[in-house]
Formats: sequence, C-alpha cells, structure tokens
Amino acid sequence: MRRLVTISRLLVWITTAVLCTTFAASAQDRRQNTPGEFDFYVLSLSWSPSFCEAASERGNNGRGTQAQCGGRPYSFVVHGLWPQYERGFPEYCQRPSPRLARGIMTSMLDLMPAPGLIYNEWDKHGTCSGLGERAYFETIRKARAAVKIPDEFLQLSEPKTISPDDLEAAFIKVNPGLSSSAIAVTCDSRRLSEVRICLSKDLQFRSCEELDRRACRRDEVLMPPMRGG
Repeated sequence: MRRLVTISRLLVWITTAVLCTTFAASAQDRRQNTPGEFDFYVLSLSWSPSFCEAASERGNNGRGTQAQCGGRPYSFVVHGLWPQYERGFPEYCQRPSPRLARGIMTSMLDLMPAPGLIYNEWDKHGTCSGLGERAYFETIRKARAAVKIPDEFLQLSEPKTISPDDLEAAFIKVNPGLSSSAIAVTCDSRRLSEVRICLSKDLQFRSCEELDRRACRRDEVLMPPMRGG
C-alpha cells in the first residue's frame, strides 16, 4: 500500500512538472520571434582588422570581404544592433522579410562597410525590432553615435595585445554611464573579435547577464593593426 502511495505521489509530481514546463514554454513561444517584443539591444562593434586577417587566412576574398578589407583603413565597424531577450534572442521575425531599399543600404556603408552584411542584419535582426527599415537603420546610427571609441583604437598602426578587462575599461572610461556589466569582449582563438554593449530600447546603457555568458575567456587578445591607409 505504501508503495502505491509513493508511486501515486511520484506521478502527481511528474505531471505537475510537465504542466509547469509546458506552460513556461508556451509563455515563451507567445513572444518568440514576435517583432518588437524583446528586452534590450546589443550593439556589436567588430574589430575590422581581425575580421580581415581571419578572412585572408581562410582564403575568403569575396565581394563583401573586399569591400571591408580593401584600401580604406577601418577600426571598429558596426556588425549589428540585435534585439535580445534576457535569455536568448529572436531572429528572422518576418519571412519573407520586407525588401530593404538600396538607398538605405548605401547610406549605411560608412558604419557597416559591406552590403551583404547590411542586408543580412536587416533580415535576421532588423525584422525583430518592430521598426521599419529606415527607422531601424536610423536607430543603428543613433546607437553607434551613443558609444565613443577610445582614441587609442582609432589609428592603431601596430599590433596590440590587451586583456579583455583592460579593453572594457578603456571603453568604460570614455563612456559615462557604461559599466562592466553592460559590456563584453568576444574573441577567436587569439584575436579580438568584437566589443558588445547592451542598450535599452531608448539606447541607454544597461546591464545584461546574457552578454557575459558569451564573453571571451582568454587572458589576452591580439588587435591586428588597421589595414590600408
């Protein structure tokens, strides 16, 4: 008899757990990939010399790579402005995505120097913002203007080795209101890849645990020098 009671209690516990999990999943699903339904943005700033060096090592000389890695020297360029949940992120929220006008694309080449990147960012992330094409890319421009790049990285002519913490500290020093809980550095096996900064929907710095979960864990990263010139 006692065994039957134990089994009954176990079945009740399992049923309750399944129902709770299903309810939580359903609640998440109602918001998943719904345009405009997200918690904050991540502004992703890519260290262009690292991108170009890695592309060269892979033998990737496509049009997009040539556009970014040609004669003009780039430092940090905008990879994207990504809507985020507190955990995870939406993507491709409209299929097919509204067509991005060529004029909008060309207007962004000073910040995002590869046409293919701009189109992809609109399809994957912009469609989740709840904004129209022009408004989304205007928001990217405003977000980029809200973040100051430390002067020491604007004309980097020699390779530089730096710890992720020191790189974050350099950004924090020149951006009042930015804290270590709102910025993270990513890397490949040895190079700096990106600096990522969390912003509220009205483009104010804000903390975000999600960002740090994908941060670089290396003691130091290499910043290749700027190309061209």
